[in-house]
Amino acid sequence: MTPPLEAPARPHSPWQLFYGGLHALRRRWYARRARRLPRPVISIGNLHWGGTGKTPLVTAVAAHLRDRGLVPAVLSRGYRSRGQGVRVVSAGEGPLLGPLVAGDEPVLLAGELPGVAVVVSADRFEAGRHALERAEPTPKIFVLDDGFSHLKLRRDLDILTCPATDPFGGGRLFPTGRLREPLQAVARAHAVVLTGAEPGAGEELARSLHPWGFAGSGFTSSIRLLESRLATGQVLAPTARVLLVTAIAQPERFEADVRTLGFEVAGTMIFPDHHDYPEEDLREIEETLADLGADAVLTTAKDRVKLLGRLEVPVAELPIRAEPEPAFWDWLDQRVDELTESSYPGPTDDLR
Repeated sequence: MTPPLEAPARPHSPWQLFYGGLHALRRRWYARRARRLPRPVISIGNLHWGGTGKTPLVTAVAAHLRDRGLVPAVLSRGYRSRGQGVRVVSAGEGPLLGPLVAGDEPVLLAGELPGVAVVVSADRFEAGRHALERAEPTPKIFVLDDGFSHLKLRRDLDILTCPATDPFGGGRLFPTGRLREPLQAVARAHAVVLTGAEPGAGEELARSLHPWGFAGSGFTSSIRLLESRLATGQVLAPTARVLLVTAIAQPERFEADVRTLGFEVAGTMIFPDHHDYPEEDLREIEETLADLGADAVLTTAKDRVKLLGRLEVPVAELPIRAEPEPAFWDWLDQRVDELTESSYPGPTDDLR
């Protein structure tokens, strides 16, 4: 059940004010220096540190644009990856790189988005330029993954995801809150999406953010749990005894989802978000599974790309899908139509 959507009061501690001031200076700096690609850019991001349902929404939006024939390409940072420069994670036919080089989320997106190029770079402008020069077919629109705070690249639509369990991140910046930027940064967003919620609450969230400068639209996106399957493709029986292995921001939500499906949870192994799973961890997972007498390791889609083929025990994932309410798709299609019918290709003074 979604908690009451009442935005918190503005923080007054010296640290919060100082940190907020630094963010304001950063925004003003990039407002004059951000670069623009010659195709529309839709950013999907968050103000929270992890666990907002952003990646499933990126997948849903990119697939929707692909199915409309708009030839999207996903631009991602490749967080915690070890690769350098621009990396093509997918040309539309599945992952070409592993998670250590490309990052776990880009590899996940590459596997779930056939027909969509996925390009990674710390500089998303360079990633977009690379896609325009080399991708076939040439992208007509870009989806900027985790792009809300990436101010170096101009965007045409900013979609902000907020988890229904903690939509305001406590209203405070790290370390006493879960926000990356002050809550008034919502004024930059064109829409907020309350993830893990049923239709109706999005409008309430939008109203609650009006005092913070937000003037856009509010929507919800529910999460649908799909069948768990082993690497062989076999469905994992819902009565199976499983060892949960996760390296995500909110592992308790994953465990709750697993239990609702009827799986017997023999044990849990929780690692830091975006964990690389070195060899010693793999051995510990295999030994724990044997000690518990569990049937399989059950993990998230993001963890699966880092574990598959590296464990000598059965591994299954619990796939999830974002299902935005119909009003969101109506809003997005209208905005995209306006963008694609406008003067793009636009100014490209940096494409050289």
